[in-house]
Amino acid sequence: MDMKRREFLKSSLAGLSGAAIGAAGLSANAQDEAKKEPKNPFSTDPVGRVKLFGDVETSRIGMGTGMIGYNHSSQLTRMDRKKGVALIEHCYDSGLRFYDCADSYGTHEIISTTLRSKPRDSYVLCTKMSTPADGPSGVDVVKRFLSELKMDYIDVLQLHCMTRPNWPDDCKRYMDDLEKCKEQGLIRGHGMTSHSLVALQTGVVNPWVDVVHIRLNSENTRMDGSFEDNVAAAQKAQDAGMGVVCMKLVGEGSMKELEVRKRSVDKVVRAQVADVYIVGFENDWEVDELIENVGTTLKAMEAERQA
Repeated sequence: MDMKRREFLKSSLAGLSGAAIGAAGLSANAQDEAKKEPKNPFSTDPVGRVKLFGDVETSRIGMGTGMIGYNHSSQLTRMDRKKGVALIEHCYDSGLRFYDCADSYGTHEIISTTLRSKPRDSYVLCTKMSTPADGPSGVDVVKRFLSELKMDYIDVLQLHCMTRPNWPDDCKRYMDDLEKCKEQGLIRGHGMTSHSLVALQTGVVNPWVDVVHIRLNSENTRMDGSFEDNVAAAQKAQDAGMGVVCMKLVGEGSMKELEVRKRSVDKVVRAQVADVYIVGFENDWEVDELIENVGTTLKAMEAERQA
């Protein structure tokens, strides 16, 4: 929600008595909107802790591991092993506490092995499963993932790459299976990654979804639909209490110029509809740059708030 609009509504209500509000004819919806508090209080810390959903908290910036991910591999697994491990460690040392994996990326092993020395409750592990019509049960997939990760639970398990508007009908058996896994404590939450606007619009009104991955950047690169349409959908997710993870923030590496990347980060952060921003890093400097760019925008927003 636009910050200035929220502050205007709050200040307007504060200055009116109940009778005056009635006289002014302020709608019930406007009153409810003014009373809403953001899920996460405003902070200028680019890697500060944020509530994702329920009692799950993590860092505002996370590490994506699926840069050009396919066939159980990605740039992270294809690079020199020592460099990949050092990159993960640099992310953790820099305050990143959200790690975004997927079966199709093949990154379970390198992430879990590198983070094994870290307290398990210090980071959030998200991963994703494919949903073929003739695939194994979701319970079996989760158990395989846990074995690969050598973990007792997964924080977030997503249905990967939803594109159809009726994906809940197509994936009902997987959704039921993941709900069973959640009840058994094998996963803490579930949701979907959207790869079309219509799939996203379906997801943000489905109460089964705890967390949704959205694609959002200033250049409409690797996106479907307008920036405004995606922001509107993400706002519905926020209003419903879902966690929102922003991917494609810098266009999956397509934004070669620094100013373009800064512009995209600035526009997305100012939209205030995502809890976590993830990028598929390939180098330490990309981590440092994103932290700096997010921090610069947050500080500018705070200065505007105080003006």
